[in-house]
Amino acid sequence: MLDQQKLQFSTRGRGTYNITSEIMEAIRNSGIKAGICHLFIQHTSASLILCENADRTVREDLDAWMARLVKDGDSLYKHNDEGPDDMAAHIRTILTQSSLSIPLRNGQCDLGTWQGIYLWEHRTHAHRRTIAVTIMGE
Repeated sequence: MLDQQKLQFSTRGRGTYNITSEIMEAIRNSGIKAGICHLFIQHTSASLILCENADRTVREDLDAWMARLVKDGDSLYKHNDEGPDDMAAHIRTILTQSSLSIPLRNGQCDLGTWQGIYLWEHRTHAHRRTIAVTIMGE
């Protein structure tokens, strides 16, 4: 069996957004009990991550580390059509992930105890993001 959906998410700007429950709902609606859920974010300035879901400071530390690694408005960047965070957001996306594949078991993502699925917005302003969800299995 195969099920494909597109999910829309609104962000308030840079940061991580827990989308685990929306992905789980898409899986439940597919009726597929065992297989793979593939997620693909259709943007070049946001990414997907599996991350600690119990302690928010883990994601805050990731944001702080990324801000130190990839600075907004660096004079090295030529591409700044949409502002000083433009090229930095593209670099952050390339350094992280545009897709995730997660095993399904008993109609749910077979995540570890402390894992959650997050959309990581790399732009400083609010955006609407689309994630293509492909669920394959039986």
